[in-house]
Amino acid sequence: MGLEAYVAVSAGLFALGIIAIIVRRNVLYVLMGIEMILNAANINFVAFSHFQGDSLDGRMFAIFTIILAAAEAAVALAIVLNVFHLYDSIKPSDADLLRE
Repeated sequence: MGLEAYVAVSAGLFALGIIAIIVRRNVLYVLMGIEMILNAANINFVAFSHFQGDSLDGRMFAIFTIILAAAEAAVALAIVLNVFHLYDSIKPSDADLLRE
């Protein structure tokens, strides 16, 4: 397999992530779309690193992105739980009012 196959899979995963963010009206699906976009970037990091001399730069960026995604998921789920506790809904459009 060449680089084109990895880029095609990454582009497909990125497109699915964008579609999940735009179409779904649920915060959890939006978070899953963001995770798909980050995984698409990881595939590109590792693929380009492998095909440009097998350096560790792309793999290091991918590991950093995975750690960042884990921290983002933990913080985002805490925010979702707090919004659900306050508004009894996890739809993004329901939490548009500011508290006094």
